[in-house]
Amino acid sequence: MTITTRLAVRSDVSSIARWNVAMAWETEHKALDPAVLERGVTAVFDEPRRGFYLMAERAGEPVGCLLVTYEWSDWRAGDFWWIQSVYVVESARREGVFRRLYEAVQQRAKEAGAVGIRLYVETENERAQRTYAGLGMERCHYFMYETEFAR
Repeated sequence: MTITTRLAVRSDVSSIARWNVAMAWETEHKALDPAVLERGVTAVFDEPRRGFYLMAERAGEPVGCLLVTYEWSDWRAGDFWWIQSVYVVESARREGVFRRLYEAVQQRAKEAGAVGIRLYVETENERAQRTYAGLGMERCHYFMYETEFAR
């Protein structure tokens, strides 16, 4: 069955938020607050400088999504596009949904003059790592560190 991609629209917010809850639980056993997620997803539509979501559809039904955000690289004088919040519904996995989303991001990034695409993946999510490597992405030599602030 054909997988198509499109820019997400505001009416997709609840699906995107619901899928983020599922993704966080599946990959990290982390319970996210649905209300906070709904605000977070909506904020992307409110401020396009934050990024955009792409949706994948099979037979007109949404089956996956991802978020693209931007990181300025002074070393390269251009933006890296970060792929985040990837989710594919269970019934559509292993059908090329992420591949189609990734190809759409790659095309848009090249057309926009981005210098590259990056993503991060949970260290134990070997299936996702194989998928990304199969698309020609390479593991970087950086570790990621963070500090979270209480809200």
